[in-house]
Amino acid sequence: MDKSEENVIFIGRKAAMNYVMACFTVIQSGVKELVIKARGKSISKAVDVLEILKNRFMKDQIVIDKIETGTEQIESKDRGTFSVSTIEITAKIK
Repeated sequence: MDKSEENVIFIGRKAAMNYVMACFTVIQSGVKELVIKARGKSISKAVDVLEILKNRFMKDQIVIDKIETGTEQIESKDRGTFSVSTIEITAKIK
């Protein structure tokens, strides 16, 4: 992973707690900004991961800096081209 993406967590099909632990690993490396990215059905899990971190494990230590939403075009052999929603949540670590 290049230097610019060491603080990025991509949310996928695993359980939310797996991503919470991944966030802890990134935070322990000393970064002051965490970026959580997801698309499609994983968007709600991305929000869950951040809320678990914020409310259960790191109270008053994480502040949401910005939330960006968007749409990506995906090409699939069986479905053709379709759109999928994306989210990128940037959080600052105090």
